[in-house]
Amino acid sequence: MKKIAEFVFLVMVMSGCLSMVTTVIAQTDSTAKITFSGYLETYYSYDFGNPSTHQRPPFFYSFNRHNETNLNLGFVKANYSSLNVRANLALMGGTYAQYNLASEQDLLSNIFEANAGFKILTAKNLWFDAGILPSHIGFESAIGKDCWNLTRSILADNSPYYEAGAKVGYTSSNEKLYLAFLYLNGWQKIQKLKGNQTPAFGFQITHKPNAKVVLNYSNYIGNEQPDSNKLWRNFHNLYAQFQFTDKLGLITGFDIGAQQKTKGGTNYSIWYSPVLIARYCIHDKFRVAVRAEYYSDNDGVIIPSSVPNGFQTFGYSLNLDYLPAQNIMFRVEGRGLNSKDNIFTSKDHSSASNYFMTTSLAISF
Repeated sequence: MKKIAEFVFLVMVMSGCLSMVTTVIAQTDSTAKITFSGYLETYYSYDFGNPSTHQRPPFFYSFNRHNETNLNLGFVKANYSSLNVRANLALMGGTYAQYNLASEQDLLSNIFEANAGFKILTAKNLWFDAGILPSHIGFESAIGKDCWNLTRSILADNSPYYEAGAKVGYTSSNEKLYLAFLYLNGWQKIQKLKGNQTPAFGFQITHKPNAKVVLNYSNYIGNEQPDSNKLWRNFHNLYAQFQFTDKLGLITGFDIGAQQKTKGGTNYSIWYSPVLIARYCIHDKFRVAVRAEYYSDNDGVIIPSSVPNGFQTFGYSLNLDYLPAQNIMFRVEGRGLNSKDNIFTSKDHSSASNYFMTTSLAISF
């Protein structure tokens, strides 16, 4: 209750402050405007393993509560924009915030976005932004309506959804090329790890040769340990999105990472994950999507496990979307996972398989 009260108080303060700011801005910059928006996504998930704790496998950080109706993500957002300045502030709540930001300081764990930026060159689309930003990695975000599947891929849940730092980003005049360089606090971290003074870096390049194709490469380089046991991590994310027709689309993605096994060593632990998603629009109000994925992390760098072969899991899912209105979406998804070892719990015994159904209702405003 205390955290809910703090969240409501922050929303009220933000709304009041921004109302005053809007008045001042209108008097000083005729191009400036502030817009408000919101998003709410509720869900119900049933895990056929029937975990008594209501907690689904620990490598899921979204839609991860079993046999209970819950809020995955809800936020209110204010956006300020003018010709040369921009800013975003969004406050959130839900199980997404609870599990993805569990290591952050209490008040920080309710921040979905908080960043400001300015245009470096007025004649070019070159910007500097700093603060808490959406991740530059991957084709899936925390906002379900923007993703082709109801639940997130294993690779999305186990790579950054958000980041804190500074970014220089450039968009070409024809908007076909985007480049960004980032200085970051770490791998999905607002607060740096105690004893870690090592900077982290990221790079992104997105190319849109035409309206039906998106090609992206993103990377991350950093150390996720105290400096006394520095282990360099190199991570690479690639994906391509194709819209073959108005109805049929395809996303193919591949993540691969490497981390030193010992400080200063030349041996690395490797993890990787390919994913393939196809979506078909049956009607303006109905869409169906299928997904196949594999995740391998033998040494447990990202997903710890105590089994002989480490985490090696194949997944598949099928979901149906119903859009009764432009800003609302109801979804149903069935998903299965099969692992090389018995890493799951099914009715009080270990199992190599996990099956679950999820429904969600999302609205944007």
